[in-house]
Amino acid sequence: MIVGIGYALLYSFGFIGILNTGFTLENWKQVLTAGEFWRSLGFSFYVAAMTILLSVSIALLVVVRFGQWFRRGTLSFMIYMPLVFPATVMAFYTFQLLAKSGILSRISFQIGLLSDLNNFPDWINDSWGIGIIFAHTCMATPFFVILFNNLYQSERLQSYTDLAKTMGATHTQITWKVMIPVLLNKSFATLVLYFIFVMSAYEVPLLLGSQSRQMISVFTIQKLQRFNLQDIPQAYVVSVIYTGLVIVFLIILLNNKFKAARLVAS
Repeated sequence: MIVGIGYALLYSFGFIGILNTGFTLENWKQVLTAGEFWRSLGFSFYVAAMTILLSVSIALLVVVRFGQWFRRGTLSFMIYMPLVFPATVMAFYTFQLLAKSGILSRISFQIGLLSDLNNFPDWINDSWGIGIIFAHTCMATPFFVILFNNLYQSERLQSYTDLAKTMGATHTQITWKVMIPVLLNKSFATLVLYFIFVMSAYEVPLLLGSQSRQMISVFTIQKLQRFNLQDIPQAYVVSVIYTGLVIVFLIILLNNKFKAARLVAS
């Protein structure tokens, strides 16, 4: 990884490359002053944030309300099934489900909700990334259900729940002040890493995203693979900036988390 970042830095500053002739800041200037890069970065952050918010909320609801169903019996094995599907397959499934000619639009047409298939909302290749968010949420939710279920047992939350009940706490208080804080606190590092994973995803945004609003990975690869050789150094600039932002983001969040943990321990 260090070698790759070093190569990208050298390429972005003009030290190496087909058309590069020497040190220059022009590539960095073009990227940083262009609104396209910042829109792509903001869109990636939005998609990742919405995916984590939806998948974690659903997973918490499932574990808190119906967790016992997933700790034994058939559902304890079935919950692993969605995890075997790669991102490309999930993107294809989402396209078949949410496209204007997909399953939902055809069902809506058959039951009379639509007079024409073209009236179905644009949920694929749309500017809001609905298809991308849906696909990633479908992949992330089972993962978080399994994660929270394991934490529920390893942290012996049932014992804390029983103790809270004996002290007069209501079910709502137990849920919001005992169960959810513990589950989120113990899974914080995983949530951060999964957020970065979604923000950096490539296959799903490539297949389901629009050309007007691209996620950062698609934006970078398209610049790298265009016929215009002048775009290649800019692609390396984007990759270096994004890598630096991710590293800083991780250091700040995890450092604050470790400080809070040491403070609680002391």
